[in-house]
Amino acid sequence: MDNADPPFAPAPPTHPLPKGAWDAHVHMLGGPQHPLSPNRAQNPAPGHDFDDWLAMLRDHLAALGCAHALIVHSILYGTDNAVTCDAVAALGADFKGVGLLPDGADLAAVRTLSRANCVAVRLNYVHGGVLTWDGAKAMAPLLADHGMHIQMLLHADKHVAELASDIRALPVPLVIDHCGWPTTLKPDRAAIDTLCALLSEGHIHIKLSAPYRLTRDITQTEPLMRRLIDANPDRCLWGSDWPHIMLGKAKMPRAATLADHLSAITRPHERQKILVDTPNRLFLT
Repeated sequence: MDNADPPFAPAPPTHPLPKGAWDAHVHMLGGPQHPLSPNRAQNPAPGHDFDDWLAMLRDHLAALGCAHALIVHSILYGTDNAVTCDAVAALGADFKGVGLLPDGADLAAVRTLSRANCVAVRLNYVHGGVLTWDGAKAMAPLLADHGMHIQMLLHADKHVAELASDIRALPVPLVIDHCGWPTTLKPDRAAIDTLCALLSEGHIHIKLSAPYRLTRDITQTEPLMRRLIDANPDRCLWGSDWPHIMLGKAKMPRAATLADHLSAITRPHERQKILVDTPNRLFLT
């Protein structure tokens, strides 16, 4: 089993982010005190324990100029959410988590995540996992009772058409990661039409995150990202995807470059919404 590469040393973006900005998609890693899943696809970069990763996360956020972060539980740890919940507890009230629960999780499991300042559970259609769409739908009323929502990783052109009716009926918000991760970047495909319709209707939020996973040249994602923003800038979020694990064929990015890419394709009032207003509304209220 291979080890992940460590992220690049943090550096500030050329264009400062607005005050109170969120990095709405990071992962937390640990050391021996946080056992990895036996079914993991990769090991974290070696030589670091939980405190090291926590310090690196703080440095990453400080360099970007982010006051808040959403820590999305990594599938490397399976359904043991301790590494994520421990990080949220250590970082304080300005930080929230997204946990992983299996199909059939009960009230006690949802309540435990909620009390640990997790605001959502994650469903992963790209790398697989323990929560299915049917399981997420069944869990949604419990999540709603706790002010939580669902975050989902999918390939939009493979899944969003078949899920659209269900999405419109969900009793909780749905956040879709990584620009919907279409397998082709053509912004005029039917799947993107559906994503934009769901955005404009207010049924989903979308993270303008991880363009480097979609293509080696992130400028090629600009038409897609602009179409998503134009559909509903009040429903867009941004995240760096730090520390960029499970890269596959993607190239390790620099977080500052990703932040500058967002700045290059947005206007100041849009960045205020994407980086501050919308995540505050979704994660803090």
